[in-house]
Amino acid sequence: MLTEPRSGRLAAWGNALIAGLISPDEAVHRIVADDARHRVEGLPGEADPVGLSLGLGRLRALGATGLRVALPAPGHPLGLSGPPDFNARAMEAEEAVIASGGQPLGLVPEIFEAGPDGDLHVEVVWHCLPVRDAPPADVPSLGEAERELAEALREATELLSRMDVAGSGPVAQAALEAYRERAARGREVLAPGYPPRAVRVLELAQRVGALIAIAHGPDGAGGGGSEHGAAVSASQIAARAEALRPVERTARRAQVAAYNAYVEQRERD
Repeated sequence: MLTEPRSGRLAAWGNALIAGLISPDEAVHRIVADDARHRVEGLPGEADPVGLSLGLGRLRALGATGLRVALPAPGHPLGLSGPPDFNARAMEAEEAVIASGGQPLGLVPEIFEAGPDGDLHVEVVWHCLPVRDAPPADVPSLGEAERELAEALREATELLSRMDVAGSGPVAQAALEAYRERAARGREVLAPGYPPRAVRVLELAQRVGALIAIAHGPDGAGGGGSEHGAAVSASQIAARAEALRPVERTARRAQVAAYNAYVEQRERD
């Protein structure tokens, strides 16, 4: 997962809300984004699902001082600390949010979609579950993440060149231009309160993610069309995916480091 994850939006803007830097309405607006609605289910003291604003307020009342992100993948429990039930649900969703301070709780999203492409109605239910109060797995510091990303970007560029992917066709060029356009719109990569280095690391991780998506083909999931280069057979597509896996892992670790930087800085201070 190298696009902006919902868990990243929830943690970033939830942290800004907890710090008193934005209003509840702005936090909800930023977190929900293009989705129709978000709710929180299973909060202690709440028998029924509640709206996102009430859910974040409830977490703060339960003692939450910050929100961390987990972006696990098969064989890589990135950001998780247990127990097994929570880890399994987070692994299935490929993302989760863990509240730090107060009662150890985690949130895992469940996505409900309806309607045709172009008019998709999306609702998200965040399931609140107990988590283990322990250090998260395999999360680097911002400094480590930045160094690893610089190397990963070089590796990704070299790999795509060797595979005849980078800049090899109009679809690849269009994908790169679309990424540059999004980056140039002045969007807020992270919420207020995050250190500038976290913004830099997240932007670089997203750039690496854009290169990986191009390498995987038009569908971003291993489609490997001829528009992106010469690798079109199943074995070549598999080899491309295998070669890029360490780069993708590095980019995911960097994303988590960036989203968790607010909590890390708060704990240091």
